[in-house]
Amino acid sequence: MQNIGERLEEARKSKGISIREAAEATKVRGDYLHKFESNQFDINLPDIYVRGFLRNYAIYLGLSPEKTVNDYNALGHGKPKSKPMSREIYGRMDITSSTTTRDHAPEPADEEDLEAERQAGDDNPATFAPKTASSMPYLDKALVIRGLIALAALIAVVLIIVFAVRAFSGSDDETEPTAETAAETIPVLTNDVVIHALADVRIKMVDETTGEELFQGAISQGGSRAFPKTDSMLLTADPIESVEVEINGERYPTGLTGRDRIRIQ
Repeated sequence: MQNIGERLEEARKSKGISIREAAEATKVRGDYLHKFESNQFDINLPDIYVRGFLRNYAIYLGLSPEKTVNDYNALGHGKPKSKPMSREIYGRMDITSSTTTRDHAPEPADEEDLEAERQAGDDNPATFAPKTASSMPYLDKALVIRGLIALAALIAVVLIIVFAVRAFSGSDDETEPTAETAAETIPVLTNDVVIHALADVRIKMVDETTGEELFQGAISQGGSRAFPKTDSMLLTADPIESVEVEINGERYPTGLTGRDRIRIQ
């Protein structure tokens, strides 16, 4: 009986597709696909990423995504590991390639994988679905408030020094923070969605509920931008591999490359 890797490799070779072509089509890194075909699934990512990548690759090759994911779970990879604090506590993240073909739309998986049927087509973004507040760990509100106050005091001191230096030098120009600088110094609240720039990147954030454009512009390497969490947000980034999304204090890579977009729910 063939294992998962043998089925994937046989399906790819029967279609005359190279690993590189498959990686470009699925937006999954080629070294991950090579490991999957070698029946190796330890890619230093949470199980929810691995299941998403396997699902997309199976769909692309015309295999059953349900059987592939179920066989992966049967190996024991899908069982929760004993850790002091699991990444799954903060939220779940389902990655669906925007290049998924219309003829192979994903079917709903079990409750641990997907809670709704993902849309197929070239415009299908990845989806972030954090868990409810009841599943989040306890936060010491007093400690958070003290930290925010200390951060605000530090910012105030820095601004006072800047204005004092400008006044001493005799400059009459008023200094106002740019949109990018302001985004990098605003205190982040626990219910915010924060976009972190791993390198220089241009982003666009839209509130899908109202259709309002929340931000469009560049973020320099090491910078970040915080947005109040809404029911559905659409992030477009170029290149998208240069951003990480922070939800409820936990940062996630997108797993995509080039100019692409993801939906945050």
